[in-house]
Amino acid sequence: MKLYYSPGACSLSPHIALHEAGLAYTPVLASTKTHKLQDGSDYYGINPLGYVPMLELDDGTRLREGPAIVQYIADQVPLKMLAPQNGTLQRYRLQEWLTFIGMELHRGFTPLFNPATPEEYKVMARDRLLQRLQWVDGQLAGKQYVMGDHFTVADGYLFTVQGWHKPTGIDISSLANLQAYAARVAARPAVQAAMKVEGLLK
Repeated sequence: MKLYYSPGACSLSPHIALHEAGLAYTPVLASTKTHKLQDGSDYYGINPLGYVPMLELDDGTRLREGPAIVQYIADQVPLKMLAPQNGTLQRYRLQEWLTFIGMELHRGFTPLFNPATPEEYKVMARDRLLQRLQWVDGQLAGKQYVMGDHFTVADGYLFTVQGWHKPTGIDISSLANLQAYAARVAARPAVQAAMKVEGLLK
């Protein structure tokens, strides 16, 4: 398999999932700024939408969209329990979390990375994101991970996205549960391995 990624982008989530799963893969750096691969070829030739992540399977099949990719990865190693079994209520709870992270957090952060976004809008976006992160903080009370005591692919996604509070200037110092959670996930060997591949850790 190949994972097309950009350091610190949402592709860190499937990167973490691959390391947690212990699956063999090849990381391929795809700049989200130049849309070029390291060999100079055009990333749009791989993904016409131009963004990461993209997972290419050994038979050439390509999967887009982080939530779909991480569930695919989890289903390759069911004994690792990175996702609940298909058809169970817990699997739908996982999808509920992946959707929330994608629609309410990930999408909310996106305008804050765009230099063309008016500052007035950024103020509103930060306020809304802080409200959503406050809700997450409440959900994490008494839990190790979002689904309870067991790490799932939703944790890799939440860890990735919540980490964007630093470059976007959102103060989470009052969110003790979220801060403890982020530190707990960051300490996982698979998370550290994925971050090292992306150059986010030395």
